[in-house]
Amino acid sequence: MSVPVPAARGGLPRLRAVDEVATLLLAMGKPAAGRLLKYFDEDEIKLITRSAVKLGPVSPALLDSLVDAFVSEFSHGANLLGTVQEVEKLLSGLLPPEQIADILAEVRGNNTKRSVWERLSGVSETVLASYLVKEHPQTAALILSKIKPSTAAKVMGHLPQPLRNSLMRRMLAFKPIVDDTLRAIEKIINDDLMVNFARNAGADTHAKIADIINKMEREQMDDVLSNLTESRPKSAEILKGLLFTFEDIVKLTPRARTTLFDAVPNDRLVLALKGTPAEFRETILGALSARVRRMIEHELNGGEPAAQRDVLEARRTITDLALDMAGRGEIELNAGDSDETFVR
Repeated sequence: MSVPVPAARGGLPRLRAVDEVATLLLAMGKPAAGRLLKYFDEDEIKLITRSAVKLGPVSPALLDSLVDAFVSEFSHGANLLGTVQEVEKLLSGLLPPEQIADILAEVRGNNTKRSVWERLSGVSETVLASYLVKEHPQTAALILSKIKPSTAAKVMGHLPQPLRNSLMRRMLAFKPIVDDTLRAIEKIINDDLMVNFARNAGADTHAKIADIINKMEREQMDDVLSNLTESRPKSAEILKGLLFTFEDIVKLTPRARTTLFDAVPNDRLVLALKGTPAEFRETILGALSARVRRMIEHELNGGEPAAQRDVLEARRTITDLALDMAGRGEIELNAGDSDETFVR
């Protein structure tokens, strides 16, 4: 259904400002329009392109009213018909082919490729980061270059530093990608990630809930898990596998424990170890250098008793640090039991 266009002075239709720009650019032709288009940013070009595609016939009289003040010979010009083909011809050679394809596909309203990237930008950064870690770095770099910059930045924050730096270098060195290759990648993403998004979203929900429970006091944590075990046993089992407490530090690999405690101040570790079982304490001390271990043992053997509140706070700080380091990919939590879990 066509919408009536308001009449302007002289009985001619009144165009919106963006429609007038589109009309003038089409009337100018490629050489002259090209010299102007380079001054527009991508969003402005998209607005003009949308207008030009939907412009339809422009009468000589209306065209004359638009350009009379600038180019007198336009008063006898031919009718214009804004179409996708005309706009594509106008943009050809002025913008990269990939950018033209994006713009035209969006205004056509059938941009499958763009919808994939837009939907991918809506995926949780933790889920997307986990997906990218398993992909070839070149594919991961391409995906990050296509999604929204704000999303890409958040995803980068969840990637290990070496991988993050490698992906940035790859993105800077990108060359034009063949359309067939890009379409193949889009299909893989759609089939591999987007089709299974519900499952991924569900897993991410459990991860978020686990993160909340991890921040609770031990008594509150036990109460919540007990209640969930009765009402939603399957969810409770999933959450238990995602939780990480101070007591779970002994389940880390020796390398992960060493990495963690290299970042923990000695006085904080002394507080956290007060009141712990001998076997647990020995496992933690085994992850320290000989010099630091002697200092910690000396403080534990000769130090004054500490308030329980301070001890719990120190343990919470170390647990939060472990969770943060795991989120950055620096260590792995809940890696499973192994023969090297306890080191004596």
